[in-house]
Amino acid sequence: LLKEKQAGNSLLIYKHFKLLNMSTKTQTLNGPQDKLSDKANFGSKTSKSGKESLKKIFEELLQDTYNAEKQLLKALPEAAKAAYNEYLQDAFEHHFEQTKRQVERLEKVFDRLRIEKGNETCEAMEGLVKEVKEIIDEHDKSIIRDVALIIASQKVEHYEIAAYGSLVELADVLGLNNTADLFERTLREEKETDQRLSEIAQYVNDEAYEECAAELEYKS
Repeated sequence: LLKEKQAGNSLLIYKHFKLLNMSTKTQTLNGPQDKLSDKANFGSKTSKSGKESLKKIFEELLQDTYNAEKQLLKALPEAAKAAYNEYLQDAFEHHFEQTKRQVERLEKVFDRLRIEKGNETCEAMEGLVKEVKEIIDEHDKSIIRDVALIIASQKVEHYEIAAYGSLVELADVLGLNNTADLFERTLREEKETDQRLSEIAQYVNDEAYEECAAELEYKS
């Protein structure tokens, strides 16, 4: 009996130390860790070339998107003035105000992460804005022009949705949580604008069809 009791005590002591050791390891692995700021995360030294490459892609996309938004700021007032439908005009004016806030968010990110704004032109947005201007030049102010303006404007929105969606993902991968939240806010706004344009298009397209049908019937 004495031997069994001693053996039992030894087993309890062994289990106690084993559990203590496991608990210590768990605390080391899963214990509270200090969260680095976006600035610290982005500027941290790393030997992994993969992360450095991601940072470079992130910086270039950020600069490209900033230039795109600056171009759009110049184009939106012209598009609003050219719109025939009052709801479309309101949509352009509303998005102009949104775009100003979006530019401010981008500038906040540049300052926070100490990234240069750059002076490269976003050729994609340049082409999209050119298309809008050509529509204005080629069509008189009418519901038909509005159909074409909505199509061109949704191309712009889809480009911005792709850009901000990518910025959200890259910021998340790089540990830039606060920055990702800013991009996510803008991404929601771009999707809302695209949805609003789709809703206006339903009415505008129907009205344009009826106008064309009436014109054809009159000529016949």
